Amino acid sequence: MEQTTKTFICISNYFKGNDFLINMKRLGNKVFLITSEKLRDKPWAFDSIDEIFYMPGQDIDWDLDMLLQGVAGLMRKEKVDAIVALDDFDVEKATFLRENLRMAGMGQTTGRYFRDKLAMRVKAQSEGVPVPAFSALFNDEYINHFADTVSPPWVLKPRSEASASGIMKVHTKEELWQKIHELGDNRIKYLVEQFKPGAVYHCDGLNFNGKVLFSITSQYLATPMEISQGGGIFRSANIPYNNADDKAIKKVNEQVMKAFGMKHGATHTEFIKCNEDGKIYFLETSSRVGGAHLAEMVEAASGINLWGEWAKIEDALVRDETFKVPTPKKQYAGIVLTLSKYEHPDLSGFNDSEVCFRVPLEYHAGLIVKSDKHERVRELLDDYADRLVKDFAAVAQQQEVKKLH
Repeated sequence: MEQTTKTFICISNYFKGNDFLINMKRLGNKVFLITSEKLRDKPWAFDSIDEIFYMPGQDIDWDLDMLLQGVAGLMRKEKVDAIVALDDFDVEKATFLRENLRMAGMGQTTGRYFRDKLAMRVKAQSEGVPVPAFSALFNDEYINHFADTVSPPWVLKPRSEASASGIMKVHTKEELWQKIHELGDNRIKYLVEQFKPGAVYHCDGLNFNGKVLFSITSQYLATPMEISQGGGIFRSANIPYNNADDKAIKKVNEQVMKAFGMKHGATHTEFIKCNEDGKIYFLETSSRVGGAHLAEMVEAASGINLWGEWAKIEDALVRDETFKVPTPKKQYAGIVLTLSKYEHPDLSGFNDSEVCFRVPLEYHAGLIVKSDKHERVRELLDDYADRLVKDFAAVAQQQEVKKLH
């Protein structure tokens, strides 16, 4: 007789994914969570989790052999049906476990396309997906050729960091080599890429059986790199449906998913529309739901809860069932978010009827608005950004990059 209750191991290095855990439990499954010891006191959805296991360290600090032994020990008495990575830093851990335990799902080679920015660029370029000019930092001759033939400015990017963390902008060949020498032996963990000024977009989607079933295109009104380099107000909003940029980005997104071998799950992919030539270039992708409360923004615009639908996808896979995404709404939504000088900022003054979500994080001030009109969303985001800067914003000084991992 087929087992009706399926068992999932979920891995999350950060406090995120409660919606996934809740929906997975609602579907009648047994849910185990592996997270970092540092997150023990976070308000996890405990009622939806059968047991939590804590690992020392965070991000890349986990001992993978210890993790494997722990999961193998659990599997002696539990029939585990799937392992799910809920954040960027968990992808390697999940693929490592699947490979060692011979479980279905994304393996280590495919996983690299969703974590390693160099692997992404090499694969995209080989499949005809436009990418900015780039070079690995393995060979001095290749680096010199890049610096001599590709016009600056350039950016040095960590291959496996999340978001815009650790990116360094350089303007001359001398400065480039100075930064590379500072990296020392860690240079192999970075790449150099031409910086292309332009509008940066993200395409958030759901995939099943190798097809993109849902995607929505949004524009960063202040890019993650700008925020990480100089601080400020994070803003994003979905763009008009079926306009030229929306169609072009969704088309390239489908190319990327096919080229990288994405079969099932949620994805968050970033593109840039270059100011110089107007072309859409692929920047990076990830096999997860976008961070910074973009999931709530997507749900406000489309009615699609990315975490919940992703849980349904994973459930359908282990039960060998089909999955159909709900019909999305076509409204508009946007988010504005900043660090706050107050632990619990009073945002009651932001009382327009379009406000549908207030970011609950301590020392953050943020809101999501939605409307039937794209122009109204952008108007509110501009107004709210100015007010947040004036009354709430706290800018964390960027520290000199010293931990070059």
